[in-house]
Amino acid sequence: MKAILLHQHGAPEVLTLGEFPTPQPGHGQVLVKLKAAALNRLDLWVRVGWPGIKLEYPHIPGADGAGEVAALGEGVTQWQVGQRVVINSNLSCGRCAECLAGWDNRCRDWHLLGETVRGTYAEYVVLPEHNLLALPDDVEERLAAAAALVYHTAWHSLITRAGLRAGESVLVVGASGGVNLASIQIARLAGATVYVVGSNAEKLALAEAQGADYLIDRSKDENWSKAVFQLTNRRGVDVVVDNVGTTFPQSFRAAAKGGRILTVGNTGGPKFEIDNRFIFSKHLSIIGSTMGTHQDFAAVMGLVFAGKLHPVLDRDFPLSDARLAQEYLESNQQMGKVTLAV
Repeated sequence: MKAILLHQHGAPEVLTLGEFPTPQPGHGQVLVKLKAAALNRLDLWVRVGWPGIKLEYPHIPGADGAGEVAALGEGVTQWQVGQRVVINSNLSCGRCAECLAGWDNRCRDWHLLGETVRGTYAEYVVLPEHNLLALPDDVEERLAAAAALVYHTAWHSLITRAGLRAGESVLVVGASGGVNLASIQIARLAGATVYVVGSNAEKLALAEAQGADYLIDRSKDENWSKAVFQLTNRRGVDVVVDNVGTTFPQSFRAAAKGGRILTVGNTGGPKFEIDNRFIFSKHLSIIGSTMGTHQDFAAVMGLVFAGKLHPVLDRDFPLSDARLAQEYLESNQQMGKVTLAV
């Protein structure tokens, strides 16, 4: 099969299109012929590498994908060849105490497709049968692939972990990333008032189109936590979605007493200094989250399939141009999800 191969960490040039043996499904596994894949920041981090990351070379990037069932492994009964499916990239053993308790994203042998195992920048991928969800006839593979990881992540963070309720307020730090756009839509669907901090008017206009109620342009007002405080009549917001990390000091200030700070990543860097006085004096909770459970995936993708959540699509590149797609994502020009046509 054709695949994008990574033989070493580095700049986008280390990504090459090549031939790789088509994987064969084992017991309980399904071979999926991919029609679409989607990019995530994770793909950039894996390509560049970080201390301790271990890959089996050549590595194939990519967590998101959708396509059709091409072959079945022994013991698979719930799927048929030709069925259209979308991938849940959260890989778990299904046997440990966490999995049996329904917290499969906390599995003791947890993996993420495209991170520690080969992923979806390829014509085929093999997955456990329970990591697939059937696609309705009216849902395109590209849209499903674009939604999967970011909506799964945002739903688990906002709804499952934070317990967001109708009538609460949410601040989203960042206006155009995949998880942030999903968070805006999910918060609105849950009945929350949504505040968004963005880097420019164009990105804020996109956030407004997704349902944001209040917009703050940090290029004009660097002290955006003060702006949030003023907009909320000096109360602050109940929940802050901050996946930047280095912005935590302002997020603490923008939160109300008893507020929850949610994080699923650190695009600004993994290490930064915080003022602990804000945490104990305001009774703040810092809630970390990674991906979501199988139950979360079915719930949020059901809302996507029903048209209640709407993934924002940006550029679509052919698989052979994966390097250009990553360069585009790395430039921070994207307005929504960047995808690959396989």
